[in-house]
Amino acid sequence: MPSTPDAEWGVEDSLELYGLPAWGNGYFSGSKSGEVTVRLQNNGDFAEVSLPEIIRGLVKKNRDFHLPALFRFPDLLYARIKELNETFREEMRNQGYKGRYRGVYPIKVNQQQQVVKEVTEYGRQYHHGMEVGSKPELLAALAFMHDREALLICNGYKDAEFIDLALQAKQLGLNVVLVLEMPPELELVMERSKKLGIEPTLGIRIKLSTKGSGHWAESAGDRSPFGLNFSQTIAVVDQLKAMGKLKCLRMLHYHQGSQIPKVSTIRLAAQEAARVYVNLVKEGAPMGLLNLGGGLAVDYSGKKHADENSMNYTLREYSADLIEAVQKVMDEAGVNHPDIVTESGRAVVAYYSVLVFDILDVNRMASDEPLPKLPRGAGDTLKSMMEVIERLESTSAQESYTDIVFYRDELLTLFRTGQVSLRERALGDRIYWHVLTLIAQRTRDDTSEEMAGLRTRLADFYYGNFSMFQSLPDVWAIQQFFPTAPLHRLNERPTREAVVSDVTCDCEGVLNCFIGENGKRSATIPLHALRPNEDYMMGVFLVGAYQETLGDLHNLLGDTSVVTVRLRSGKISYSRQLEGDSAEEVLSYLEYVPRDLLKRFKTLTDDPATLKKVSEEQASSIYKAYRKNLKSYTYFSG
Repeated sequence: MPSTPDAEWGVEDSLELYGLPAWGNGYFSGSKSGEVTVRLQNNGDFAEVSLPEIIRGLVKKNRDFHLPALFRFPDLLYARIKELNETFREEMRNQGYKGRYRGVYPIKVNQQQQVVKEVTEYGRQYHHGMEVGSKPELLAALAFMHDREALLICNGYKDAEFIDLALQAKQLGLNVVLVLEMPPELELVMERSKKLGIEPTLGIRIKLSTKGSGHWAESAGDRSPFGLNFSQTIAVVDQLKAMGKLKCLRMLHYHQGSQIPKVSTIRLAAQEAARVYVNLVKEGAPMGLLNLGGGLAVDYSGKKHADENSMNYTLREYSADLIEAVQKVMDEAGVNHPDIVTESGRAVVAYYSVLVFDILDVNRMASDEPLPKLPRGAGDTLKSMMEVIERLESTSAQESYTDIVFYRDELLTLFRTGQVSLRERALGDRIYWHVLTLIAQRTRDDTSEEMAGLRTRLADFYYGNFSMFQSLPDVWAIQQFFPTAPLHRLNERPTREAVVSDVTCDCEGVLNCFIGENGKRSATIPLHALRPNEDYMMGVFLVGAYQETLGDLHNLLGDTSVVTVRLRSGKISYSRQLEGDSAEEVLSYLEYVPRDLLKRFKTLTDDPATLKKVSEEQASSIYKAYRKNLKSYTYFSG
C-alpha cells in the first residue's frame, strides 16, 4: 500500500526528525516517495537507490528471502578509503609536508572475508595496508594482501609461530613491521630472526602520558595494558645497539583508543609521540614511520559534539591537525618528516553496513478504546481514579499526575490483600494509563525531567525481528548509539512514540536511545502506526564496525542473512548473498548433532504413549514439521 502524503508533513521533516542529514554523511537520504535512499556509484556517476526497493527486488528474485538482513554497500567502503587517503594527501601538499600518508586497516574492526578482500582491492591504488593483532588475522591478511608497498603491521602478543610467519612474509617481499609491545618480545624476535636468517623491520609501541577520551580512554595513558613505558623504550634501544641491530628500528607507534571525540586530545598525543620519535632518531635509529594509531571517530549522533557517540572535528581537521603537530616538532628538531601512518578502521567500515528488520507487532501501554463505565458497587479507589479524569481540565498536570499515581498504588495494595478482584485491578490500570496519556498530551511542550519520563513510560513497544545481542552487541555492552529510522513512509507524520524491542526473551534487548532532530537525545523514537497486512521496515545504520564479530547466540538467534548491493548500468545488482544461520547450524555450534536431534525426537513421536494421543499420520506430520524447522532461519518469517 503506497504512503498517504501529509499536506503538513514532508520527507524533509522526517529526514530532520531522524537526523539523516546530520549522521548520513551524504551517503543516506530520502526519496520523494518517502523511502530512505543510499548513494551508490553508477558507471562513474552517483545515484540515490531506495532501500525498500532493494528489498522488494530481492524478494522478487528470491521468494524464500526474509528479514532481518545485513546489507553491505561496497561503494561506501571505497568512498571512505578514497576520502581518507586523498584528504591526507591534500593536507600534506597544502602544508608542505615532505613525508607520505600510509593508511592501514585494522582487521579486528571487521574481520569478514568480504571486507578484508575489498579493503585490499579498493586500497591498492593508495597502497592502503593492514594491521593484525593475532595469528589468524595475520593468516587472513597474507592471503589477500599482495601489495608490496602497503604496510602490514603486526601488533599484539606474539609467539614463535607468529613471528616466523611475519618474517617469512617479509622474505616474500611484503612490507611487514613487527611492533614490540612488551620488553621480552625483542629477545624472541631476534632469536627467530637469527634462526631464519631474515632481518626484521621493527616498531615500538609506546605508552603516552596523554590519555584518550570516550569509551576507550584506558587504551592510552600510563596504565594502558599495551605498549612500553619510557624506561622500557630506552632499554630496548640499548639492547638493539648492543646487538648491532638499531638499524632495524623503523616505526614508533601509539594507540589512544577507538572513537576519540576531541581533536585537542588527538593533537596533544601526536605532539608527545613526535617528541619521542625525534629522540629515537637522535639515538641513531633510522626510523621513517610514525604510526599515530586509531581513534578517528564516527559521528553516530550527528551532533558534532565532543561526546562518546560523536566528534568535534571533520576528517580534514583531523588530518590537518596531525600533520601540523608532527611537522612542527620535526622542523624544530631538524629531523626529516616521517611517513604518517594511521590505523583507521571504524571510520572506514562503519557506513558500509545497514541492519534491516521488520516490525512483528506492537504493544501499547494505553488502549485507544473508550473507558467503560464503572460497574455497580465499584470501590472508592476506582471512583477516585475516575474523578481525576473529570477534574483534569481544572487541575494542574502535576497535581493530576500525583493523584493518579497515589490511587493506583492504593489499588495495588488492595489487590495484594484480596480486597479488589482481578477485573477491578485491570479496570484501574486502564484508567491509570488513560490519565497518563491525557496528561502527556497536555504537556507535550513541557521539557521537565518528570514529564519527559512520563512520555517514555507511555511509549509503545515495537517488536523488531532481530537480536540485539547478535546484531548490535555494543548497544547492550557499552550503550553504543546507532542511528535508527523507518525505511519508508517518510512523507507521513509519525504518530506513535516507541521503543524498539528485539525478539530475545531479555529485557535488555531494547533500543531505547535515539537522537533525531537538532541532535537531541531521547529514550523514544517517533514511528508510524502499523497497517494491517503491511510490512513496516526499520534500519539501524553505521553498524559496519565490530558488530558482526562481537555478536553472540543469545536465545540461539544466529547470524542474519547478508546481502551485498551494487549498481550495474543503473540496475540493482545483488552481487553476493549469504543465508542467515539455520536452527540446526546454531545448535551445532553448541555441540548438538542435528542427526541425533532427529533421532531423539523420532523416539518421542514413535513412542506407544504418543500414539495413544495422536494417529500415526499426525505423528509423522509433527516429525516432518520438526525436521523442517531445524533447517529454517532462526528468525521469524512474518
